[in-house]
Amino acid sequence: MNLDPKIPAGELADKWTEFRSKMDLVAPNNKRKLEVIVVGTGLAGASAAATLGELGYKVKAFTFHDSPRRAHSIAAQGGINAAKNYQNDGDSVYRLFYDTIKGGDYRSREANVHRLAEVSRDIIDQCVAQGVPFAREYGGLLANRSFGGVQVSRTFYARGQTGQQLLIGAYQALSRQISSGKVQMYNRHEMLDLVKVDGKARGIIARNLVSGKLERFAGHCVVLATGGYGNVYYLSTNAMNSNVSAAWKAVKKGALMANPCYVQIHPTCIPESGEYQSKLTLMSESLRNDGRVWVPKSKEDAEAIRTGKKTALDIPEADRDYYLERRYPAFGNLVPRDVASRAAKIECDAGKGIVKTGRGVFLDFGAAVIRYGKIAANTQNISNPSDAKISELGRATIKEKYGNLFQIYEKITGQDPYVFPMKIYPAVHYTMGGLWVDYNLETNVPGLFALGEANFSDHGANRLGASALMQGLADGYFVIPYTIGQFLSKEIRTPAISTDLPEFEQAESETRAKLEQLLKIGGAQSVESFHRRLGRIMWEYCGMSRNEQGLAKALQMIRELREEFWNDVFVPGEIHDYNPELEKALRVADFIELGEVMVRDAMARDESCGGHFREEYQTEDGEAMRRDDEYTYVAAWSWNDGNPEVYKEDLHFENVELKTRSYK
Repeated sequence: MNLDPKIPAGELADKWTEFRSKMDLVAPNNKRKLEVIVVGTGLAGASAAATLGELGYKVKAFTFHDSPRRAHSIAAQGGINAAKNYQNDGDSVYRLFYDTIKGGDYRSREANVHRLAEVSRDIIDQCVAQGVPFAREYGGLLANRSFGGVQVSRTFYARGQTGQQLLIGAYQALSRQISSGKVQMYNRHEMLDLVKVDGKARGIIARNLVSGKLERFAGHCVVLATGGYGNVYYLSTNAMNSNVSAAWKAVKKGALMANPCYVQIHPTCIPESGEYQSKLTLMSESLRNDGRVWVPKSKEDAEAIRTGKKTALDIPEADRDYYLERRYPAFGNLVPRDVASRAAKIECDAGKGIVKTGRGVFLDFGAAVIRYGKIAANTQNISNPSDAKISELGRATIKEKYGNLFQIYEKITGQDPYVFPMKIYPAVHYTMGGLWVDYNLETNVPGLFALGEANFSDHGANRLGASALMQGLADGYFVIPYTIGQFLSKEIRTPAISTDLPEFEQAESETRAKLEQLLKIGGAQSVESFHRRLGRIMWEYCGMSRNEQGLAKALQMIRELREEFWNDVFVPGEIHDYNPELEKALRVADFIELGEVMVRDAMARDESCGGHFREEYQTEDGEAMRRDDEYTYVAAWSWNDGNPEVYKEDLHFENVELKTRSYK
């Protein structure tokens, strides 16, 4: 199979502008005849559905939530990147492009990333016009802060709830189109299969999660904006209902899953506290602007903290190892997520972890409190302020910047982060891999598009912080409304697709058979137990670090788990009923198959890059060792009836020099 990325000719900086000027268009009178299915209503899906409806297309939007506002985009905290250069600190479209390519360890497509950087500027204007309450400076201008992997301030934010505010903006745009009748909204509907007619994506089979009824929906094309697959690890920062099933059903109908082994481990999450947990909680990367990461220099002090004999406050400054500042002086605590995560693992593996499990480090705001306190005292003309006054003023500033994040932390841990340093540890957060798409965001299945985290296109082997929201809104508001015309312009003579076609009948029949099969097994083990076991396998052998022996073991374990699942899982209830366990069973079945492909992808890539760290390929000081001579490509996998095959898209770098990624 030839993977054609369909990158336009011309200079990199001009590709998107010239492409938009010459691309195929659909006239307004023809848009009204064309139906588009959008699955998922997070930032990418909601913005796409709203914009396509505004353009005149007939849109059917689907979410398995009771409201589009429940989408996991709402959980994003820290901010959204844009190359506005409001801080006058040297930012530009090219710098955002370069930082993203470098941050992804030179494993992403130049043309898509540059377009993302260009479009980022328009996103902010769009969201401000919608009323998104971005933080502002004293004079009223939009404020910015820094995120990992960059040396400029380009991240726009709304305290620690940026995703929520952006999703509300997209939701109100979507609601307007729903009220006008241009978008038909289907809440509590989950896509269970993709329907292809004559090789083109023409509809979906969805299950009404309230009644249990299987329903057919047709359109001239299908857009998937269904998020990532981080919950394959069971424990992650993702919402517990987040899953891969819609994308995986597309894979089983011929779409390709690209770079599935590229998984981001976020360095600032609340550590796991016990086997009973089913979810982990993110602490925004924005906290690393002011928080300093450290562990005790001695194992004895670390052991004393783990056993409760000491606290962080008992460790003097001279006995603290600010290891990120020591190892990466140029970027310090703001190194990219993959680098910070591996550094934390190294310290904890050396016996310096500070929580009972041994997997945790400190994120300390003590120095920031003093710094901000002195600034506030000076601003208020307070001469010779006491230490107590400085602390009071500093904490007030920290509260203004990060208050809700500190509140979340205290509610979960029961410890006041204004007094004691936060305890953090890396956790699965985001998946850079996803459905393979070309420049138009179209998969290798004609008429099937993928947006946001559901595709692979922009982040390479590691995503920079605050770029997920940027990509989601870029794809939904500013890319797919143009590029979908490349396909739909050739469909204006195609009449409305009928759900009575035999392809719909077959897809519904196969879906019903799969549901019945699950219910008939009547085994002795819960769906949850299988998911937890899969997660342990993935984290242990295909998590923060991987090696050939462990991956081979994982592959065998997953195959055995899959066989055991289909012979001994217990799913209660009926098909035509409200049945969350049946929903979960389908999702876990898909996760198990995806897990095998992820392991195969990690085995096939004999190098370390970004979130993919093979222990056999590292430098003397423990940094990732890329092998650009052999692995500068996108690995796109088919399922092939349980015998995965890989196809490759070579990556060409004409505008950046491939070199060892250094943050020292």
